[in-house]
Amino acid sequence: MLFRQIEYLQAVVETGSFYQAAERCHVSQSAISQQIKKLEEELDVKLLDRHNRTFTLTPAGEHFYRKSLIIMSDIEQMKRETKRIADHDHASLRIGYYKGYNGNELTEAVAEFSQKYPTVEVSVISRSHDELYEAMEKNDIDLALNDQRRAFSDAYNNEVLAESRIYAEISSRNPLSRLDQLEISELKNTACILVINSAGRQEEERYYGEVVGIKGDFLFADSLQEARMKVITGQGYLPVDVIGSQPQSDSTIARIPLVRNGDPVRKNYCAFWRKDNSGYYIEDFAKILQSRF
Repeated sequence: MLFRQIEYLQAVVETGSFYQAAERCHVSQSAISQQIKKLEEELDVKLLDRHNRTFTLTPAGEHFYRKSLIIMSDIEQMKRETKRIADHDHASLRIGYYKGYNGNELTEAVAEFSQKYPTVEVSVISRSHDELYEAMEKNDIDLALNDQRRAFSDAYNNEVLAESRIYAEISSRNPLSRLDQLEISELKNTACILVINSAGRQEEERYYGEVVGIKGDFLFADSLQEARMKVITGQGYLPVDVIGSQPQSDSTIARIPLVRNGDPVRKNYCAFWRKDNSGYYIEDFAKILQSRF
């Protein structure tokens, strides 16, 4: 039995067509058909019931297909882990998180994971939304904790962790700090401060302007500390994502829920990792992270 035959069968089942399977596997339609027939002959079972131009899986075919997915997944994982050992001679986990994330769940998850796997080297970076996406595409990180701004991709594992509310951090000396909630439209004359590097400013400004609906001027800071100093000195307000209940201990800053037409402004936070870069450590860390949320 050849792995290629298994791949051909999987392609036929998943595309629902011998023609599309041939396109996907970059071979002729006759080659696909011949190899699947050879596979059936070797197994001495019928995997497909053919009906002119259509087909259905036999019960044996359904069983074989499902088991083949598990086997191929295990083989791919074995290949990745073998390569990692050869390349680095030790296990590692590379995590990226969105700069606007403001919570303790990630650090708690990293601490739990490191206690469970003390020999695994864990590295963590903070980037903008699009920078994290690019890092995933380039295989520079294994898993991203990020807010959802795109439709979920089938190429990724997309684990929804929690829904956040966007709050405005504003100087406690600002009269707006006395309000129980802030309509986005009420902040049009107050600058919005975003924590982002120069490369990601246009992307972040577009998101908060077009999607969140913030109007007015934008100011930028390279770090959360710098942004809060701008808030304290009355230069503007800082939108922050709050998951659950997070107390605000700084008496110089008020944290007030943002609303749009009376409705809370919300985001989804997710763990993303590529399906072709999925392994035991990544998946176990994702489970730990989910439990912290």
